[in-house]
Amino acid sequence: MTEDKLFVAPDGEPRCWWCAAEPLYVDYHDREWGFPVTDDRRLFEKICLEGFQSGLSWLTILRKRPNFRVAFANFEFERVAQFGEADGARLLADAGIVRHRGKIEATINNAARAVELQREFGSLSRYFWQYEPSPASRPVRFTHAELVKITTCPEAVALSKDLKRRGWKCVGPTTIYAFMQAMGLVNDHLEACSVRAAAERARRPR
Repeated sequence: MTEDKLFVAPDGEPRCWWCAAEPLYVDYHDREWGFPVTDDRRLFEKICLEGFQSGLSWLTILRKRPNFRVAFANFEFERVAQFGEADGARLLADAGIVRHRGKIEATINNAARAVELQREFGSLSRYFWQYEPSPASRPVRFTHAELVKITTCPEAVALSKDLKRRGWKCVGPTTIYAFMQAMGLVNDHLEACSVRAAAERARRPR
C-alpha cells in the first residue's frame, strides 16, 4: 500500500486502496466498478445487492453474488415480481445469501416497482441515467482523503427520494450513491488508479 492509499497489485499496477483484500475484489475493481452499465437486469441486480450490503461489507456480498443470482432468478425482475410466500420462505432458509426478512421483502417489492418503471420509461437505464451528475457539478478527480468522506451527492439524494416516492425500499441516499459509483454514473476511481482512464473512456460518450 502506497502513502497516497493506492494498492499496488503483483502486476505492478496501482489501484484504489479498497480492492486490496483479495483477488476477487481486484477483478471486480478492474472489470466492473465505475464502468457504465445500461443493461436493465444488471442495474436491478446492483441496486438490490447494495440494499443487502447495508451494514455489511461489499466483499461479503460479492462472495455470495452467485448464490444471490440463483436465489433471485438471476435478478430478472419480471420473474422476481411474481415471487410469493413460498419463495419468501425459501429465501429465508437459504444460507447462501443474506437471510434478512426486510431486505428479501424489499427486493421482491422492488422487482414489481422495476416493472412499473420500465413500463413508464421504456427501460430502467433511461430512468437511472437521467440522474448522472453533470461533469461541471463534480471535481474532475478526488484524493483518497476527500473520497472516503463522500457518502452521497445531490443527484443520489434526488434519485433516492424519487424511488421512495415510487414505493421502492432500501434505497437511501448512501445506498444509491454506492450504486451510482458501481454502475458508472460517476467515476470515483482515484486519479492515479490505473483503471480510472479506462472507466472514463467507457463513460464518454455513452
